[in-house]
Amino acid sequence: MNIYVETNFLQELTFLQEQSGACEDILKLCEDGEAKLVIPAFSLAEPLGKLHRQKNTRLEIQKSINTEIQQLSRTVGYESQIQNIKNLDLLFAQSIEEERKRFEKYRNKIVNIGNIISLDVSIFQASEKIESELKLSMQDAIVYASVLMNLQTEQPPISCFLNRNSKDFDIPEIRTQLEDLHCTMIPRFDDGVGFIASRLNL
Repeated sequence: MNIYVETNFLQELTFLQEQSGACEDILKLCEDGEAKLVIPAFSLAEPLGKLHRQKNTRLEIQKSINTEIQQLSRTVGYESQIQNIKNLDLLFAQSIEEERKRFEKYRNKIVNIGNIISLDVSIFQASEKIESELKLSMQDAIVYASVLMNLQTEQPPISCFLNRNSKDFDIPEIRTQLEDLHCTMIPRFDDGVGFIASRLNL
């Protein structure tokens, strides 16, 4: 059984978001050989953008706070409160480092146990058509083209496409295209765990 995932799978794990536990369960199933995890190479790089944006945002906030602390430090009576605010520096630095480490940990784990769909000219060409016809963003079109072309090549008897981007991927045209290739579109990772377990009789 092929389990296709996209960028949000790695982001859930990196940023410990709502469905990270379900993503952990899916990883474990694939590590145990119960199913095969398949992910576009594009989806392994895309979370880096969010990682850098979040880091830069926190550093800018920290810089602004430090400027205000310097102003407040001139006022008698704020010493204890200022010390508490200074602890934000540590919190921001710690969160940035922990997210970076989780990203590297899970990216490496996915690379080791999963099947990575390489980006090539045919996927870029297909994504341009998909972007135009289905009105997807460029990023989503690349991801979907990768999944679609891998399904057409491998033709697994049963598979699913798990994602957190229901606004774009959960549309009738995509569901029909996937179903024609014996692939079920599921717009939640936790729902995906239930689907996988039922199909594998776990």
